[in-house]
Amino acid sequence: MARRAIPVGLVIAAAAADGAGSHGLAFYALLLAVPACAVAALEAFGHVLDGADEHLYALLWTVVLALVVVGCAVRASAVGPVPGLARSALLACLVVFCVQAAVGAARELRSR
Repeated sequence: MARRAIPVGLVIAAAAADGAGSHGLAFYALLLAVPACAVAALEAFGHVLDGADEHLYALLWTVVLALVVVGCAVRASAVGPVPGLARSALLACLVVFCVQAAVGAARELRSR
């Protein structure tokens, strides 16, 4: 659980830093989120290989990893304001986290 909370927290911190105008801090938060997202994606894929029915989680973590890498790559080469692609990638990460939360809540409600 903590392995999944760390990348979420880092992406939310990056969004908050962007909102506050501290784009350098947002870049470093996303840079730290890359290995954290990779660990979460590999963990979800490992659960799939162990036979758990978590294919959607593995796919969503892979999408988040790709979005974080794209956001970091675009921000690293940017001079001046944050490019639109970087902001869109960050927003898409937040949307994917909301989808993950909704899927988790739906599974929990179905199991009761």
